[in-house]
Amino acid sequence: MTIALYAGSFDPMTNGHIDVLKGALSLADEIVVAIGIHPGKSPLFSFEERVALIGKAAKAIFGADAQRIRVVSFDGLVIDAARAHGATLMVRGLRDGTDFDYEMQMAGMNGIMAPDLQTVFLPASATVRAVTGTLVRQIASMGGDISPFVPAVVAGALKTKFQS
Repeated sequence: MTIALYAGSFDPMTNGHIDVLKGALSLADEIVVAIGIHPGKSPLFSFEERVALIGKAAKAIFGADAQRIRVVSFDGLVIDAARAHGATLMVRGLRDGTDFDYEMQMAGMNGIMAPDLQTVFLPASATVRAVTGTLVRQIASMGGDISPFVPAVVAGALKTKFQS
């Protein structure tokens, strides 16, 4: 059984994340979505909210394949999280050359520390290349329409979050 780890903040989950998950599901039997928890940062959505949103979005979009996605937290090195969950692949999405440069550095360092783990890059589809969680949060906070950038369940949660 091949297990892939897909790490990020997922604050919020975007259609870009969904695009990467779709590709990851074609590569591995199980995807562990690992939400990075940083004590010094205050995310918009709590860990529990992000888990629920990822689960609901995956079920709506992937149907039965959503059962192959598991959501966990981690607060240390991503390689340690991958090993703890039995992953042999680490999946990373690439939007542009800047992402590529950064991710290559990370893959190189991770490869030295954990040669048993393979990093796989998945290029973003053209329709989601510009989507970032930061931009989605900014647009939502100003009352903009973020529905083209996030799953419907996330759009609803963002609307609720910024109305309160």
